[in-house]
Amino acid sequence: MGSPVGSDMVGTNVDGGSHLDERKAAILRAVVTEYIETAQPVGSQRVAQAPEVSVSSATVRNDMSTLEREGYLVQPHTSAGRIPTDKGYRFFVDSLGGPGRLDPSQRHRVSQFFARAHGELEQMLDDTSKLLSGLTDYAAVVVGPNHESAAVRSVQLVGLTAHLGLLVVVLSDGAVEKRSIELRDDVGEARLAAATAHLSAHLVGRSLHERSSSRSQPTALPPTGDSGTDGVVADAVIALAGLAADRQEEMEQVYVGGASRMAAAFDAVETVRSVLSILEQQYVVVTLLRDVIDRGLSVAIGKEHGVLPLAECSVVVAPYVSEGQPAGTIGVLGPTRMNYPQALTAVAVVSQRLGRHFDDS
Repeated sequence: MGSPVGSDMVGTNVDGGSHLDERKAAILRAVVTEYIETAQPVGSQRVAQAPEVSVSSATVRNDMSTLEREGYLVQPHTSAGRIPTDKGYRFFVDSLGGPGRLDPSQRHRVSQFFARAHGELEQMLDDTSKLLSGLTDYAAVVVGPNHESAAVRSVQLVGLTAHLGLLVVVLSDGAVEKRSIELRDDVGEARLAAATAHLSAHLVGRSLHERSSSRSQPTALPPTGDSGTDGVVADAVIALAGLAADRQEEMEQVYVGGASRMAAAFDAVETVRSVLSILEQQYVVVTLLRDVIDRGLSVAIGKEHGVLPLAECSVVVAPYVSEGQPAGTIGVLGPTRMNYPQALTAVAVVSQRLGRHFDDS
């Protein structure tokens, strides 16, 4: 996976666009900033009033014409001002110095959320998607941890009856898995405790898939020296192999928050329908976010992400890292006219806090 948001990923220029002199760059940034705020075509007089633009409106008008010829701006109507193209947004995003800081109220909101985030993994990730959507006013997506990368955090065998035990496994992605095991005769609490200690010594900190070559023939653990304990361990290893196989067949879970916010972001009903349809397709969402990060991006604008129904959308993404390894992905999906500085900041902060939450839990 790519680097986290806030690294040089923000400066990646997809099409290697042409360099602009500082005056035209300032004018372009002013147009983008104004259009993000107002959703109205921007005229030269308005741009000339921007703090970083210190030239006359006539000079601005000439430079805006040049920017239009070079593909950074477009004039929707003859007498209208200009609006940014995808290339214009790309220049704007690449010129950002990385994510900034959330305002104090948003920082407090994030801190309070993670201070109270406990309980089942699924609920916590779903709530995280709602938090991110609330911070940005866009649809937010959280992709759950990759099942194959999950390591065993703890393992325990508990006797339920004389012939039935329960294998409880806590994984590094926060999941708690349980499997019933039929116990052989003469398995008491002492042997269950010995089997638990042996399993812990050989499995904690390692991926489930390392010890599970197949469901039917899992890799055996070294013997303990006690045949009764070895029998319990062997049954537990078979149960673990089944657990690993089941998780491998599952796709990462996708949690979408704020999908209804997309209706307010677009004028065309057909666009809203297309976006909501994509958000319902779990495989497409996972692939989209993964592809964006694999290409070294934190922002994919318009057609850059390659999903045609989302051609009028931009995606801001970041991986979240647990125990030094990429665990999953979060992102926001909004119109190309999104507030990129705010979205980048929110995604960066939430991804970092989510990874830290996994490490601390």
